Amino acid sequence: MNKLAFGQNPKMILLLLFAGNLFSALDRFVINYGIVHISDDLQLSASSTGLILSIFFLGYAIMQIPGGWMADRFGARIVLIVSVFSFTIFTSLTGLAWSFVSLLVIRFMFGLGEGSFFPAGAKMIAVSIAEEKRSRAMSLFLSALTFAGVISPILAATLLVSIGWRMMFGIIGIFGFTIGLLYLFLLKPRVGSQGPREVDSLTEVPVKGSFIKLFKTPLVLSLMVASFAYGFISWGVMSWMPTYLVQERGLNLISMGLLQMIPAIASVAFYIIAGYVLDKVKVGREKWIGGFSGLGLALFVYLMFHAETVTGVIIYQSIIPIFSAALSTIIFSLPLKYLPEAIGGSAVGVVNLGMQVAGFIAPLTIGFVIDAFDGSFNGAVWLLVSFGVVCFIAFMTLKSGRENFISENPQTIPAVK
Repeated sequence: MNKLAFGQNPKMILLLLFAGNLFSALDRFVINYGIVHISDDLQLSASSTGLILSIFFLGYAIMQIPGGWMADRFGARIVLIVSVFSFTIFTSLTGLAWSFVSLLVIRFMFGLGEGSFFPAGAKMIAVSIAEEKRSRAMSLFLSALTFAGVISPILAATLLVSIGWRMMFGIIGIFGFTIGLLYLFLLKPRVGSQGPREVDSLTEVPVKGSFIKLFKTPLVLSLMVASFAYGFISWGVMSWMPTYLVQERGLNLISMGLLQMIPAIASVAFYIIAGYVLDKVKVGREKWIGGFSGLGLALFVYLMFHAETVTGVIIYQSIIPIFSAALSTIIFSLPLKYLPEAIGGSAVGVVNLGMQVAGFIAPLTIGFVIDAFDGSFNGAVWLLVSFGVVCFIAFMTLKSGRENFISENPQTIPAVK
């Protein structure tokens, strides 16, 4: 297989997307473990720690819609390449931060650099994977996040103990640069999922006004709310779980890192299964799976934080991915299945905006709540549980957006990339 054929093969495209998403997630996750040392070095309060964990998501959220639009307009490949090199630079610079303010600025710029990656990756799936396989393709793409969850606890704990948090970010930056080179030289997708076409041939771009109509599409609005609610729980738990296990459960970094690999491994399996199952679910039933997954997520988050032993915490944490996998796959695959391919990147960017805004708000809010409750996590737990109910309500309002969107828009028109 020559280099061009390699870069055009859908399986190879998914492999490259998986690798890129794995690295981008690793960048985000390791700071949740490193923040324990960072907070000590820079003398941060819980509120300041929450802001450091949150600021990445502000930059990331800002770039969701522009990133999706650029992927639709100029092609996913170039957006992916620029994004990987951009966030690699700011990953490395994280290790050079000398104060709270400098770290805040670097993490914000890191979020801006990475923000285009996910909608561009979704666009790449839309133009290179057949519609009937997109849920499983999206689940494999998303499973990179859970695989990063397997690697990051023990990797971060080992590097933190052996070389410190500053060198840790420099080493991760080297891997990111390698991923960028792979994208630059190997990622050469065909354009369009309806059959093989030459690279740089004609492709569809959104017609004028189609982007604005996304915000009027019932499917997109419901998924955006569900994305926010799920994101608040997901990022809230992920950001504060290492601190909780160290401070509340008395674990050291190595023990915590090893134990966190167990739920992460469970997540990988559940994400892969979710994609295959949801590709076979009849249209309209996704709302019920999504709604009750939101309630299940809330229930097991409550049980996890109220477990009597560390073993109980890990058991409940390992069950949570059943619901997380279903929610993630439904939320991000439905726009690719039910909306026009030409606006796939923009649609996923709009939906993901909800999750990333939650990613900014959740760690920061939880930090303030912990301070308000004199260091207790009780108030934060009830806040997380309430968003499971919000997620359920959002899915109960879910309606197919395909007919609404297409009937209000003329056919997409071809344009040269």
